[in-house]
Amino acid sequence: MSTNPERSISYVLTKYVTAYMNKDVLMLNQNTHTREAARLLQHHERDDIIVIDDDNRPIGIVTDEDIINKVGDTSVNAEFTFLKEIMATPLITINEKSTLQDALHKMRDHDIRKLPIVTKKNEVIGIIYQGTIANVIRDATATAPRLFSPPVKAVLGNLGFVLQFAGVLLIVPAILSTILGETVTATGIYLTTVLLLVVGFFLNSYGEKASLNLHQASILVVSSLLVLTLFGTIPYLYIIPYEGSSYEVFASAFFSSAAGFTTGGISLFDHPEDLPQSFTFYRSFTQLVGGMSFIYLIITAFYPESKLQSMRGFISGKTLHMRELFATITIIFILYIFIVAILLYLFGERNIIDNFSLAMSTIATGGFVPNSTILDNLIWQEKLTLIGGMILGALPFTFHYALVKKKFLAPKLGKEVLVYFTILGSAILLFIGLSGLDPLTGIFYTVSASTTAGFQMDDLSTFNVPAHVILIILMFIGGCGFSTAGGIKIFRFMHLKDIKKLINKKLRSELTPQAKKELTSTIVIIALFPLIASMSAAYMTTAYEVNFQDAFLESTGIITTGGLTTGIIDIDTDPNAKIIFSFLMIFGRMEIIAIIYIFVPKLI
Repeated sequence: MSTNPERSISYVLTKYVTAYMNKDVLMLNQNTHTREAARLLQHHERDDIIVIDDDNRPIGIVTDEDIINKVGDTSVNAEFTFLKEIMATPLITINEKSTLQDALHKMRDHDIRKLPIVTKKNEVIGIIYQGTIANVIRDATATAPRLFSPPVKAVLGNLGFVLQFAGVLLIVPAILSTILGETVTATGIYLTTVLLLVVGFFLNSYGEKASLNLHQASILVVSSLLVLTLFGTIPYLYIIPYEGSSYEVFASAFFSSAAGFTTGGISLFDHPEDLPQSFTFYRSFTQLVGGMSFIYLIITAFYPESKLQSMRGFISGKTLHMRELFATITIIFILYIFIVAILLYLFGERNIIDNFSLAMSTIATGGFVPNSTILDNLIWQEKLTLIGGMILGALPFTFHYALVKKKFLAPKLGKEVLVYFTILGSAILLFIGLSGLDPLTGIFYTVSASTTAGFQMDDLSTFNVPAHVILIILMFIGGCGFSTAGGIKIFRFMHLKDIKKLINKKLRSELTPQAKKELTSTIVIIALFPLIASMSAAYMTTAYEVNFQDAFLESTGIITTGGLTTGIIDIDTDPNAKIIFSFLMIFGRMEIIAIIYIFVPKLI
């Protein structure tokens, strides 16, 4: 017997009805004669008939007992009786995305023992029986103890899917390195790709692709980014041009990989142009994978949880279909990258591969550059192109989706975007006035900080205090919710309007228990970002004998994945510090929320 029957039952009841439905459904038109229906029931060895109208829409159900009772009535001629006369209507159905628990509730509420399963287009695809659900529950409680519990298997199964997805994506830079004849780079990337696919396959085979609760989803998000970062170090180990012990080389590779997948963008390579060109492309590509795939991961893992409404602050109104959203956003971002790359090529006449590398870092708000001088002496058209690309990356995914689908923006979405542009516009005016830089350069740096892209052309340690303060604040705020930008995110600051209700005992009753938890988690997150940055800055000040101002900007660039740097972290940084800073980028990319949900489940 299972060592925890209650947990096993709770787990299986979260599975979709489609996993246990009977797909062999007999559907007949409402004008079918009763005797013909009886013959077809016997022929197909079925017990029920889903009755459909002339437009093939399900409208009722007839069981074998209904037909027997009707035909057995001597006062009725079965040859002249139609299904519409004996069917039970209205037809009670259940959506294909519903769980077994949903089905049990509906059966109980309507006192029935079977439910046709329909798609969003009201098409019947199967039927679920009360007896089937009972057998599933019985089997769950009778299963012998396993090495891993069902929730762990669910996490492993989803992790396997994520790794396979990343492995497929990384084939692109692997193919490019092969075409360019850069065999060392190709070997490293192919090895990473194969490992991701193989490990993903085994996890997917042993695990189970099932829905997750919020605690399990948090574990999935953390483990996914950690594993991607770890496997992503392999190509760096092949080409890293600096000498040192194995641990020092690994620390540099791990830090660089983390800076890619988290879109942190802090680079240990002063002259990336000395690296193979396909490798600089790979670095930027990891930022695109990390920027977009991580958002996909968050949505697929967290979206079913009603408790995450605050985390999904930009989603409101009609429920989005995730597959449609993913496909649309992927196409849109690929289009953005092509547009930015072509514009850079036309204006600057640079190498087209470098242009695509820079375009990916721009749209992913990552900050890696393929050449140390690629941002020098930019003409105004190039600066405007990069500014536009960075801003696109900082806007919510559904903003781009809404533009393509020609739908009006939902109120929450529009409000968050409006607040973002208001903050950005105000910061631009202040920065230009206080930094002493020319207007276009001032706009470039402000956008770079606000979108957490981290592009910079100058030594930031030479900037004055007001300029540093503005850049730090912008990196902390970050972009909009569910964009490729980092930071705390705009929608969390918008939650603070209810903070009076949380403090005031009289007003606290107006908040629902879930709203209180959401507001509490928001306050914790807003407090932790600057606290962690301060602790890191204090360490840097002591360890590297730099002033606290420069160290705090450097630390802010790490924890917010903003990427702006004063040059404190370099290849000679202590390897232990590199590992710690790598984890800070990972935690910052997860907006610390997943860590909180793992270790402080009371906030869920």
